[in-house]
Amino acid sequence: MTLGACRALGVPRVGPPRGLTQGAGAQPDSRPASASNAAAGPLTGSRRGALPKPDRLLAATAALAALWLLTSPAFAQSPPAEAPKPAAPPSAPSTAQQLDKVEVRGAATAASRRRNSTASKIVIDREEISRFGDTQLGDVLRRLPGVTLGGRPGRGGDIRLRGLGGGFTQILIDGERAPAGFNVDQLPPDQVERIEILRAATAETGARAVAGTINIILREPIAKTQHELRLGLGGDHGDPQADFNWTRNLKWGGPQGDDWLGALSANGSAARRWTDIDLASRSEWMASGAQRSATRQQGGSESDNANLNTNLRLRWKLSDTQSLHFSPFAFLSRWRSRTAVSASGYSSFDATEGEADGQSAALRLNATWQWRRQPTERIELRVGSGINRSESDNLRRETRLGQLRRTQDDHTETRDDNTSLGAKWSLQTTREHQWVSGLEWERGERAQTRQTLENGQPKPGLEEFGDSLSAGTRRLAVYTQDEWSPTKQWSIYAGLRWEAIETRGDPGVGGGVALATRTRNAVASPLFHLLWKPEQWPRDQVRASLTRTWRAPGLNDLIAKPVVNASYPSGANPQSAPDRAGNPLLKAELATGLDLSWEHWLSGGGILTIGGHVRWIDGLIRNLLAQEVVPWDASPRWVSRPRNLSRARTAGLELEAKARLDELWPQAPESWENLLLRANLALFRSQVDGIPGPNNRLDQQPKGTMNLGADYLWPGGVRSGFNWSFVPGDTLQQTEILRRENNLRSVWDAYFSWSSGDPRNTVTWRLSLANLAPRETRVLSIVESDGIRSTTLDRKRSFRVWNLRAETRF
Repeated sequence: MTLGACRALGVPRVGPPRGLTQGAGAQPDSRPASASNAAAGPLTGSRRGALPKPDRLLAATAALAALWLLTSPAFAQSPPAEAPKPAAPPSAPSTAQQLDKVEVRGAATAASRRRNSTASKIVIDREEISRFGDTQLGDVLRRLPGVTLGGRPGRGGDIRLRGLGGGFTQILIDGERAPAGFNVDQLPPDQVERIEILRAATAETGARAVAGTINIILREPIAKTQHELRLGLGGDHGDPQADFNWTRNLKWGGPQGDDWLGALSANGSAARRWTDIDLASRSEWMASGAQRSATRQQGGSESDNANLNTNLRLRWKLSDTQSLHFSPFAFLSRWRSRTAVSASGYSSFDATEGEADGQSAALRLNATWQWRRQPTERIELRVGSGINRSESDNLRRETRLGQLRRTQDDHTETRDDNTSLGAKWSLQTTREHQWVSGLEWERGERAQTRQTLENGQPKPGLEEFGDSLSAGTRRLAVYTQDEWSPTKQWSIYAGLRWEAIETRGDPGVGGGVALATRTRNAVASPLFHLLWKPEQWPRDQVRASLTRTWRAPGLNDLIAKPVVNASYPSGANPQSAPDRAGNPLLKAELATGLDLSWEHWLSGGGILTIGGHVRWIDGLIRNLLAQEVVPWDASPRWVSRPRNLSRARTAGLELEAKARLDELWPQAPESWENLLLRANLALFRSQVDGIPGPNNRLDQQPKGTMNLGADYLWPGGVRSGFNWSFVPGDTLQQTEILRRENNLRSVWDAYFSWSSGDPRNTVTWRLSLANLAPRETRVLSIVESDGIRSTTLDRKRSFRVWNLRAETRF
């Protein structure tokens, strides 16, 4: 296998990842200091990788099986009282037995970042991000162990680690929390250098990460001046899509011409998408099965979307020990949609038409000053400020027998302002200690104005809540952590983080006394991680983590204004079509977590892992249905509000394998050395107290996920690969009266890549095919109360998505 072929597949031909340190003048690493451990040594061995011995695999499986059983009724009554005590470390090896420490000047690889981290993490580098030519960052993450998306294939969606979204998964941009109003899909994959997934929290990255943390690292400037251009054309259900990305690397100033280094990126996209609508509802008497009512809505919506964003990374070298870093980011978006739906069974209308349009803009500037006082000491100060503006109009017309019966016109304007300050001090001392302490402060303000007109008049009963909403948050956090290696075989991490969040909701115009609220949540989080590298098995690593994490109630959950269900705007509404409102009495959710994992590194850079986790959650927040006397209607209405429950438990088992075929099968034919195999499997189970079983699991969490894939370099330089993602169907008992059933999800993706032109003017072509075998998504909601069963079946089709891209540098 040639060296170029190995690089193309992102797998080194021989030799493992090595621990790397920055040389003088190297770019400062933007990842958290806890992400690396300087005690890592090289791997040794022949080119042919060996599979793990059966006794080690059996021991690791037995330990994880015990961890899995912790959530059974006999063991899951209360969280552990204290951290598990690891076995006493082996005596220090002799000098001849110890692995020599190797320092190489250059950039760390994704494999070395993952292997040298004390806390368990997955690192996705630039090569893997661009491999399938995805235009949505969520589709890149969907192929990773335990990651699921809430949207349709090829269209992005909310990201869920270990099946948990809605605030359980923490999103960071360059190590900082994403500002209010930010969506991951606003960042195109072309502007991302790497993605780090931390399965357990650290004090530096934050403890609001019950499921884990996704840290998105944007592309850094390089010292070589050049252009990068990517042009793409695609289709979704036959509708056109187009995108482009341009990056310009800059350098100037100083004796060496590199006092200023910069990278300017611009990305634009335009897409038309069709979304079908098929919603069937039925109500019947539970005793006899006799039908009470039946309705159905069928139709679709066509939307046009256009996005433009720019990102600049600029470094100013003030001296040999000081530098300033600037990172401005701008995003513009505009959309328009048209909806037509026919309805049967409704007494008030038989057809609806809708028009919606909106726009949003975001601007953010981050600045960082770094001072390396000594080779082992660094001080960092950060300041960031951003604004986000959005405006939308939505008009709905209901007709019956061709006559206009009702109109509803919604106009919403939202403004988010955010300012953050941070200070960090890091020190590397004797015995490989890496001590980091820091302070963070953040202020956020939201002003929202919403006007709802029914038949040209304000909606009756909503005047009490006002036409505007003003809310703000204040966050303060302090942390300290130490990471050290007492021996070559052991690395230990201990951290403590205290964080407080205060949320304020002010009255709206026109009274709004029901919205005035002020809440405060403060949590101290001790965090511990352990890494053991057995001396007798130099390719193996064992990690253990004990963490205290939490989730703060969302701003909308606390002070959201009532939203009346559009299908039943007045009179009594069924349980399957409730209104929605906030709850100012919510408290934070607290979680105690235990993680355990084992890794085996193959000689050619491949990896085999098995890991398990448990989370004990107190004060779980869940939307519950209740029939209320409301001020916006004379009849009692079913309303969905978030409320704190008692306890919940979740556990998972995760397996991953990524290696060349000849590492797993030494006798493989020589031509198969260019075949890279990928597979991962994640299984989840959870239980929520206070909700009847047997399917009283955490909201939106599937029973598992699986991915199988392969990449191959063909003679002539053509690269191709595929991936199959699978999520099984499940049943979820969300409340005492509400149950949801989801069918399975299966997504096939493939890509082909080849190059043309001469060596000085090379163009790389990439054909991406997503969701090759489209499947219909079905969600069945069942509400049983007062002898009545109400069912709602929501059917959504998915479509094939293709994209052809041309990439070049000049």
